[in-house]
Amino acid sequence: MRTLEMWSLVIRIKRNDTFNGKRVHNLVLDILKNGKISGATVWTGVAGYGKRGKSNFQIDGISVNMPLLIEVIDELKKIEIILPAIKAIIGDNGLITLHEVGVV
Repeated sequence: MRTLEMWSLVIRIKRNDTFNGKRVHNLVLDILKNGKISGATVWTGVAGYGKRGKSNFQIDGISVNMPLLIEVIDELKKIEIILPAIKAIIGDNGLITLHEVGVV
């Protein structure tokens, strides 16, 4: 079976993260769409922790500020074009990983 070599971009942030008064995940999705990235998925985590502490807070069973992952799979040349704009928004408030994947 032949696989297509693509790249996976994964961005880890918190749900309530903002940049210039707007939610970071919405800004990132706008950048991806404008950069003609073929698609993205935003995953909501139940809980997590990192250098900024715990990523959830429970109020009567409702979780607030849960971890989010934004996942993209596309060609490296397309990802490299939008990566500086995403890094400018994420800064040190998240984690961005990039790795090669085989698409079946």
